[in-house]
Amino acid sequence: MTIRISPDVKDKLGRLAQGTRRSRAFLASEAVEAYVDRELEIIDGIQRGLADVAAGRMVPHDEAMAELQAVIDATRGGKA
Repeated sequence: MTIRISPDVKDKLGRLAQGTRRSRAFLASEAVEAYVDRELEIIDGIQRGLADVAAGRMVPHDEAMAELQAVIDATRGGKA
């Protein structure tokens, strides 16, 4: 795999590699892995949400907002 990065990012990666005593390739691989893992978690969460909607597992907006407001009000009451 080949990726293109700007000269600025390449310089920063070089500084990071030097400072951590790791290779630029190692650090780039770590960054790509973290990005891919994060993005897949987002996609998986969206798919779970869509499955919940399809199965009818949802709370109406007004009900959810009322519950949130009750929590906010209870928190404010405890601090006042």
